Amino acid sequence: MPMQAQDIEDLIRASFPNARITITDLAGDGNHYAAEVIDESFRGQNRVQQQRAVYAALKDKMAGSHGELHALALTTKVPE
Repeated sequence: MPMQAQDIEDLIRASFPNARITITDLAGDGNHYAAEVIDESFRGQNRVQQQRAVYAALKDKMAGSHGELHALALTTKVPE
């Protein structure tokens, strides 16, 4: 069953409670999302470290062909 945008946000928010999070359903099918996560905890980390932290928050939801979330275009930033 496809994930809902709110479910994705909730998983990310559990690890980044103060983040600004925007989730967009790219195809309208519940399978292809874009997420923008802006959080102070990213300061001093490179983009790969930031994105790994967010993917870790999603746990096994992106686990290959059996995961509930099939595609996530991820943008991470430090607040300005």
